[in-house]
Amino acid sequence: MFAVNGAMVGIWASRIPAVAARHGLDKDALGLALLCIGIGAILAFPLAGRAADRHGAYRTTAVLAAAGLAALVGIALASGIVLLVVALFAFGATVGGMDVTMNTWATEVERHAARPLMSSFHAMWSLGAGLGGATGYLAGLAGLGVGAHVALGAAALALSALALGRVAWSPPRAAEDAPAPVFALPGGALLPVGIVAFCAFVGEGAVTDWSAIYMVESVQASEATAALAFAVFSAAMVAMRLLGDRAVAAFGPVRTAQVSGATAALGMGAVVMEGGTATSLAGFGLMGLGYAILVPVALSRAANEPGMPAGAAIARVATFGYGGMLLGPPVIGFVAEATSLRLAFSLLAALALVATMLARSVAMPQGVPR
Repeated sequence: MFAVNGAMVGIWASRIPAVAARHGLDKDALGLALLCIGIGAILAFPLAGRAADRHGAYRTTAVLAAAGLAALVGIALASGIVLLVVALFAFGATVGGMDVTMNTWATEVERHAARPLMSSFHAMWSLGAGLGGATGYLAGLAGLGVGAHVALGAAALALSALALGRVAWSPPRAAEDAPAPVFALPGGALLPVGIVAFCAFVGEGAVTDWSAIYMVESVQASEATAALAFAVFSAAMVAMRLLGDRAVAAFGPVRTAQVSGATAALGMGAVVMEGGTATSLAGFGLMGLGYAILVPVALSRAANEPGMPAGAAIARVATFGYGGMLLGPPVIGFVAEATSLRLAFSLLAALALVATMLARSVAMPQGVPR
């Protein structure tokens, strides 16, 4: 399910330039269109968290996976701006809600195994995102239209989800705590955790939504080559996340998060240099290595907040974190329109350093294995 969710995002990210060109969207208009995805996700997070706690994360994840694939097809088939906005909103709500429920499910498995596993699950997300982005590169080389590309991808993902997403899993007994507010932000010890997630999600969102356009406009790469930026970023995330659980077990979440934030800042510095295609792609790779573990350790920490159901805690941090995806892409667009994409991207380095400084907040509460 992590791979399916990532692949949906990767397919979308790889065809953003084509969708923008089809609907005649400039940077400002594209930023507003991308805002719809963030709004859909923000509104869905608390509802998805509550559904996961009440009805089971496993069942809720499967339902949202099917809905997300339908929304992805809707984006490709949208014949006008209104339908595109509706499809983007639905895509954000379903894929974002699924992010909460599948992470809740992952924490159930992590607790059952009594060892760090979250990074490996997120590695599967990155693998799916990288493969999804790579299909955009292949579709561009083959001259395949957005509709045909998305239809084939959605069909393949639907078969994968049906075949591999059904497992024997008995979730823990639902928490009997008082219902959490429908919409709530993290507070107390979860606030700095939410800020770490915010900084990481801003960076991931910027790469997802703007990397291909950055490569085309700032590096003068072809559309096919531009799709490689997100693929390289995702491949680097896969490699690091496959090692992430070992890193967390060996060095602890705090030290791992500190090194990760610094690496992300270094990668962004390489991207905004006046270099060529190779330098920019290398920078996106470093960013992937840096951002890889920040979100898993933040969500794992949130799920272990004392006195709060895992789904509700993850939803709160995800709401704050995905606020980065809500604000990041349109802000990047507005700043780029007023100045340049290079300057807009340089703002991400500062946020990566903020995450580095707040890394101590992801330390597990006393009594919880690190």
